[in-house]
Amino acid sequence: MKKLILLIILLLNVGLVKAQKVFSVDYENQADVKVFVVKYENQADLKVFKVKYENQVSVNDGKWFFTKYENQAKKKIFFVKYENQADLKIFFVEYENQAGWRTSSKKHLLY
Repeated sequence: MKKLILLIILLLNVGLVKAQKVFSVDYENQADVKVFVVKYENQADLKVFKVKYENQVSVNDGKWFFTKYENQAKKKIFFVKYENQADLKIFFVEYENQAGWRTSSKKHLLY
């Protein structure tokens, strides 16, 4: 019974991880995730909305805050030139409510 309760608590806490604080690195080998920005929304794995303030990030839902310093970020990303080099394809949206995953199988990249 104790193990079951512990497992439930652990699973609930996984959802609270804020992996949406990102830092754009200069070199591919420094990145946790390689990202390509697509031209059309329907080509993206993730639709991203850039928030202005750090406290606006939430669970892994496509709202990104770009940090000034690498050590403040949960994930380091590198923008690649070609789509076939990317781990994740993103599309920047204009409105917060448009953000979210289109390909949920890639969610693990930002945890």
